This record gives sequence, C-alpha cells and structure tokens, in this order.
Amino acid sequence: MTARTSNGGNRQRGTTAVEFSIVALVFFTLLIGIMEMGRLLWTWNAAVEATRLGARLAVVCSMNDGAIASRMRGMLPALAVANIDIDYLNPPFADNTCTVDNCKAVRVRLTGYTHATVIPLVPLSLPIPPFQTTLPREGMNSIGNPLCS
Repeated sequence: MTARTSNGGNRQRGTTAVEFSIVALVFFTLLIGIMEMGRLLWTWNAAVEATRLGARLAVVCSMNDGAIASRMRGMLPALAVANIDIDYLNPPFADNTCTVDNCKAVRVRLTGYTHATVIPLVPLSLPIPPFQTTLPREGMNSIGNPLCS
C-alpha cells in the first residue's frame, strides 16, 4: 500500500509548478493589460490637454510660434511635430488664409498619433482619435508674452 502512494506522489511532483505557471501567465498578462489601459487613458487625456494648450497658446502667441508645438510636446513627449496641425482661420473665405490683423480663430488639431503598448507577448499600436480645439483670436503677439517663451 505504501509503494502505491509513493508512486502516485512521484507522478504528481511537477503539476504544482505547471499549474502555477499557467495561472501566473494569465494573471500577470491581465494585470499588465489593466495597467496598460490606465496608460492609454492617461495618454488620451494628455492628448486632449495638449490640444487645448496648443489652441490657447496659438491665440495669444505670434503666428506659427515654435513655443506652441514645443509646449504641446512637453505635455505628451511622444508627440511628433508632424502630428500637430495649427490652422489660422478666416471663416468667410474658403481658403482660410489670414494675417494677424484679420484672423478670426485658431484651430489646433492632433492627428495620426498612435500609442504603443508594452504588454508582453501582445505588442499593439493603438491609434488615438483625432482631437481638435478651436478658439477665437486674441492678441497673437509673442513680444513680452511670458506664455510664448
């Protein structure tokens, strides 16, 4: 009787380690996935706030001031300049060309940005939807403006 028990115990020797590895793989993948979802939502929020900041700076700084894109990238460091579109609008005209004197609004758009995940075994690149903010024209002058430096 004792011999059978020891043989049965020998056959079950590695099952605990195998079961733990399967459960741990599922658990840690789920845990990292939850953390990655938090990172995605943080990135989404940072993209919205960067767009708002860009629009605010565009209406108070000079046209095409370099501080606009650099401050936006400060909020979301992975953002490329190619993802930022700043349009100076003059609504009655179809081509929306304007100067500092006749601009009526500024639209800042964030397009083409993708968020790269760090989930092990499942690398994903999730596109962030395009965001835009439009504000009416204000000063549009960088001289002496502390926001534009």
